[in-house]
Amino acid sequence: MTENSNENRYTIEEEGAGIIQIADDVVSSIVGLAVTEVDGVSKLTGGITRDIVAKLGKNNLSKGITVVYNEDKLDIDISCEVKFGYNIVDVSKDIQEKVKSTLLTMTGLECDKINVKVSGIDFKE
Repeated sequence: MTENSNENRYTIEEEGAGIIQIADDVVSSIVGLAVTEVDGVSKLTGGITRDIVAKLGKNNLSKGITVVYNEDKLDIDISCEVKFGYNIVDVSKDIQEKVKSTLLTMTGLECDKINVKVSGIDFKE
């Protein structure tokens, strides 16, 4: 059984074996790493608050990512920039598939929704 505790981490209880806890930041970092591995993604983007936090030394892999636990599955919002010349729809679908498979492989957590917001195009070569 999986449940979200009030302490910003996911708890997986295995009968007779104890519990496993995964912090929200870990899930966000896994999602961020998966997104940056997709061909055509330039970078993750976020709001001004996340930009300020990033300048203060917070992990950039979680920038532009929101993870919400919804019953037994996750809802994930991703904001990124796509490289010029790539098909935005194809890159977005690749992001959804990559995030879904990576999270399932690394944590056993399943995604209900993976929303991709393309906030810009990177024209740099």
